[in-house]
Amino acid sequence: MAGKKESSFFNMVSTLLLITAIAALSLGMVFNLTKEPIALAKKAKQEAAIKAVLPAFDELKIKQMKSAFEDDSLQFNLAFKDGQLVGSAINTFTKKGFSGNIKLMVGLLPDGTINNISVLEHKETPGLGDKMQKAKSPWSEQFNGKHPDSFNFDVTKDGGEVDAITAATISSRAYVDAVKRAVATYNENKEGI
Repeated sequence: MAGKKESSFFNMVSTLLLITAIAALSLGMVFNLTKEPIALAKKAKQEAAIKAVLPAFDELKIKQMKSAFEDDSLQFNLAFKDGQLVGSAINTFTKKGFSGNIKLMVGLLPDGTINNISVLEHKETPGLGDKMQKAKSPWSEQFNGKHPDSFNFDVTKDGGEVDAITAATISSRAYVDAVKRAVATYNENKEGI
């Protein structure tokens, strides 16, 4: 009968280190395998959002513009048709969401009128704040065709003209904040576009 290996502190630590190394290598391999597909999916979502918020275009130029609200920048996707600017799809965000950051793609026509808005990312409450997405409700359509000179981009509780999502005023205010960031940054930079 073979002798049973005696448990010792060294044996336990070395076994734990071996298991940890195998787990770390496995996680690293999975990360490397999924990194590119995740990046491609994110890029495809971004491209779909640009097409959804702008009129038809045949050329797209990307510029970074200093944000009107903070010391950061927003990505402007400038769309041209036959050499003429037809709109700007602006990657905008807010940190004021109920459950964290909200990222939007706001499509503006050359005169600053909102053409359409698409939600890129959010973590808002399902059934409440997530109604900002077109797939969940038509709430966001109230912004389409609105111009900042003739529309007050605040929720009605704050004296504005935006009807808040029922039971999700914080999410509504955050969405409006992201839209206002895009519009203000566009207005500050439209001469340079």
